[in-house]
Order: sequence, then structure tokens, then C-alpha cells
Amino acid sequence: MLKRGVTSALRHAATVILIRPAAAAPGDDDVEVFLLRRRKGASFMSGSFVFPGGIADPGEDDLRITAARELFEEAGVLLTTTAVTEDDRLRLRARVLAGEPTAAVLADAGLILDRDRLHYFAHWITPSAEPRRYDTRFFVALLPDGQEPRFDAKETVDQVWVSPRAGLARAGELALPPPQVRSLGELSGVRTTADVLAVAAERARAPHPIMPRLAPLAAGFALLLPWDPEYLTAGTGEATPMPVDHPLAVGPSRFILEDRTWKNVVAPGSTTAG
Repeated sequence: MLKRGVTSALRHAATVILIRPAAAAPGDDDVEVFLLRRRKGASFMSGSFVFPGGIADPGEDDLRITAARELFEEAGVLLTTTAVTEDDRLRLRARVLAGEPTAAVLADAGLILDRDRLHYFAHWITPSAEPRRYDTRFFVALLPDGQEPRFDAKETVDQVWVSPRAGLARAGELALPPPQVRSLGELSGVRTTADVLAVAAERARAPHPIMPRLAPLAAGFALLLPWDPEYLTAGTGEATPMPVDHPLAVGPSRFILEDRTWKNVVAPGSTTAG
């Protein structure tokens, strides 16, 4: 729940949009995205389906390392510079889930996380009104051949593969937070995993943080994105405005919570969605 008048310290974090070719026959939805459900009672995004991720450990100056580590811890998918057998991957993860530090476990096995498999996609900053705040990089990664993700039954308790469009259609059921809704919307209509990586490469050429601002409404509130026409005038809290001609400043510019579902909508008076 957003609270007025609260400014909290930012923690660096990373998350992974894990993709694979759709399991069904090729068609309009040829890419699937992996989501994990956070456990009830979690301190952040409790009960929501989200991309695997978490906060950076000390010494993780490259957030791609954070992303790869969290992907292994939460989903069991291991991105390393050398191939790992299925038996070894499962054995290593069992050690991690038993409480051993991931860095030490991988070092014992002579493995190095492969940061080059992670491709920048977005940069979200939690609104300054939130009591817990994260400065999070979103990366795209292709599921390695022969690996199947599995929730950890600790921080995460369920999982699903969905196409971006199917995920949006189930946004309420999956309790998707705004960054997940926005990311799936940006991937809707992308036909292949190669196309997703091409989109990520294009987005990496002009990165810009997205920090929503809280704007009161007659009933409830809206979260204004940095290109919303009222971002600076109606929004409250810290701001990272985005020029209207920025390549990422497209599409619906605010979120509203309706029927317990986050919806990315067009600002009133706007003539186009992007």
C-alpha cells in the first residue's frame, strides 16, 4: 500500500524476463515468459506473480550477476560460461536451497555466471511513497536448452509460463504488479525469441529509469509514468521525467487499480495510446 510522506532508501536489485519459444504450435503467440508467485506474507509483492529477481549482494557491482544469481536461487535456471549437466545443476541448487551461499557453491564447482546471456530491457525505480524501495534493472534471458525452471518453495510457491498476451489477459488472476503488466504489454506481438532479444538491444541504446509518481483521483489514485502529461504537475514524490520524444515514451502513461487489477491506461484527454 502506498503511503504519503514516506521516503525510503533505494536498494539495488535485478530481475530476469526469462523467455522460451512457445510450447504450442507456432502462431500469434510464439514466445512464452516465465513468472513465479511470491509467497503470501512476503515483504514485497506478496502473492503476486513476478519475474525472478531480488536485491544485489555486497560486491555485485554488475547487476547482471545479481540477475543470474537470483534466477538460479529462485527458479533453478543456471547461466554459466561452461555447460553443466542436469545432475550437477540439481545438486548445486540443492546446496543453495539448503543455505549455502550461491557464490561459494559455484566457485567450488569451478563455474562462472555468464553475464553476457542477460540483455538489458528496462529500469524501474519504486515510487518514493513506498516503504520499501528498489532500483531495479530488468534483463531478458533465453532459457538454456535442457533446463526447466522450478520455484524454490521458500520465497516462491508457484510458477507459470504464459505468452505476453495471455499474461495480460490474466493480470487480475496472477496479481501482476505494474512493471510486469508494462513489460508484458511491451512484448505483446513480438513473434520470436530472436525478436525479443532485438527489442532488448534497441531499448538498451536509450535507457531511462521509470519511477512512477502517485496522483490522487476522485476515487483512489493513479501511478503516473514519466511521460504522462501530468507527471510533474499532478504527481507527488521524487520524479524522473522522460522527454515526450524519448523512444520509450510510448503507449498508456499511467496505472490505475481496478477490480484488484493493475491496468495500464491512457491519460484523460490524450488522443492516442502511443
